[in-house]
Amino acid sequence: MTTGPTYGETALMTPANLLTTIRLLVAPVFIYMIIANRISWWTSLVGFLAALTDYFDGVVARRHGTTRSGAFLDPLADKVIVLGALYAIILARPHGLTGFIAPAAIITLREIWMSVYRSRASKRGLSIPASQLAKWKTFVQDWAIAFCVLPLTGHHAWIGITTIWIATALTLYTGWRYYVDGKQVAP
Repeated sequence: MTTGPTYGETALMTPANLLTTIRLLVAPVFIYMIIANRISWWTSLVGFLAALTDYFDGVVARRHGTTRSGAFLDPLADKVIVLGALYAIILARPHGLTGFIAPAAIITLREIWMSVYRSRASKRGLSIPASQLAKWKTFVQDWAIAFCVLPLTGHHAWIGITTIWIATALTLYTGWRYYVDGKQVAP
């Protein structure tokens, strides 16, 4: 349901895209902060603000209408934040979490595959919107990262590692569901 001004499917300059662009601009700052000082309230705050813009750009997009540019930019911003943060956590040695290496690799491969899959589907005129479970997957990934940078939990590696493996399972499952559902629509 849309309320207020609506934007056409091809619109680029929308409030939702502005929030997504802010998230893309904050991503390198967040990644740097993780590498420089992984466990801190400032790093946590920047990560929280990035996650908050993700939530609000979805609310705004539903209110004003979704666009093709938003459908491209929003998942791109999610990938940049999540993958950048995961690799930053791994690089933040001696406090890095080596238990993140396999999940980061699995999530990266799934995201590359999903991007190629969506691109090919788009060329055939098919849109593959994010499922509700895929949104939860991103939410769990964000929490795994949060658990690694929050001063209250960052020194307890098992919390972040357990959460990232749950996110990895959701990542694999949602990727498989996209593939299965896509085959039913366009074999």
